Amino acid sequence: MAPTFSPLYQQIKALITQRLESGEWKPGELIPSEVELGVRFKVSQGTVRKAIDELAAENLVIRRQGKGTFVATHHETHAQFRFLRLKPDVDSPQRAYNKIVDVKRLRANADLARQLDMKSGDSVIYIRRVKSFNGTPVVLEDIWLPGVIFKGLTAERLVEYKGPLYGLFESEFGTRMIRAEEQIKAIAADHESSVLLGVVLGEPLLSVERASFTYGDKPVELRRGLYLTKNYHYRNELN
Repeated sequence: MAPTFSPLYQQIKALITQRLESGEWKPGELIPSEVELGVRFKVSQGTVRKAIDELAAENLVIRRQGKGTFVATHHETHAQFRFLRLKPDVDSPQRAYNKIVDVKRLRANADLARQLDMKSGDSVIYIRRVKSFNGTPVVLEDIWLPGVIFKGLTAERLVEYKGPLYGLFESEFGTRMIRAEEQIKAIAADHESSVLLGVVLGEPLLSVERASFTYGDKPVELRRGLYLTKNYHYRNELN
């Protein structure tokens, strides 16, 4: 089989991504200009621009007119809702509040270990929380994280932290969520979810199962969200 040819801009994109993964440029920081990167990698400015265009399309960097290109961060307002696609049916201000129901350390079973690319029995942190909007419970989330990456994550830290969860993962555990895969289906509320969401048994819910990945396509989070869609809808943009 003939070797696969990789266009020059793709090679530069890979080199820049390696710098992002290594932490040479931190989330929120300005990266060198296209001219500076061209000199560093010994390629034209146009080649660098094409590489950065793709990185921007993948939400790894953010272009700011007249200021330069910055490493994307989950602390930015627009990024906080990149992975949350639930929207109110009526456009109105939404005051979000997260209530932590449970945090504990578990041993990964075979299925969980496979999905998180771990070994059976490895440490996993389990989080259950209820997300409310304007005082009304709307989402029940179960989250599983590799214990070795998120060592030190406690219920107390989650309660005191008021920013986006992915922002906490990024700033305190050096783990940035790059992309996610989701599976969506309709289910009926069981006893436990009906109590936590304050709905009747059998209420229709939207089940959203997500696997989130960091650099190198490494899975670092599994999440199941049960969405109450009485006054909300799941919105996606297809390009």
